[in-house]
Amino acid sequence: MPREGSRRCRPAGQKIAQIMFRSLKTFISALVEHDRQAPAVSELQLATAALLTRVATVHHEMSQARRAKLHAVLRSHFDLDDPATDRLLRESAAVDRTAVDLYHFTRQLNQLLNDESRRRLVQMMWQVVYADGRVNELEDHIIWRVADLLGVTTRQRVELRQQIAHGRAVLPAGLAGRHFHQGFAAPVATKSS
Repeated sequence: MPREGSRRCRPAGQKIAQIMFRSLKTFISALVEHDRQAPAVSELQLATAALLTRVATVHHEMSQARRAKLHAVLRSHFDLDDPATDRLLRESAAVDRTAVDLYHFTRQLNQLLNDESRRRLVQMMWQVVYADGRVNELEDHIIWRVADLLGVTTRQRVELRQQIAHGRAVLPAGLAGRHFHQGFAAPVATKSS
């Protein structure tokens, strides 16, 4: 008798296993298909990175210091790993080359960002252009235009610039680029007399 019962259980058990296997296979196929269709980077990430790339290269080829700062700012801001940040930078460079004007980026960003996030973006622009210690009139002008298009006031833009410039000035030479986190200089230990 036990043999007959076990024979009946085997086909039922096999049927359940086959159903589970098909379900798992369908689930994995759906995940793979979703990954193929999902964009590599979000619209927000791409517009932000392209705008920062434009600001960093408006006057000349991007310096190594600016490239490193741009990578660090995007990595930190979007909580990305190095490969994802590199992919974002490659895609943003391609988008930046095809964009005719700044409005293309700022229009998207105005739809996606709140006021505080827009100010943070202007702060990120200052961080990138100050990375090599050189901010020229053209770079200052483009940040002014972007800030204006984003609805960041002149006063806020100037305050953000002063924060970044001041943070670089208070750190010993050579350390300024390494002690920034979220746009503010890390505290510098001083000896008391």
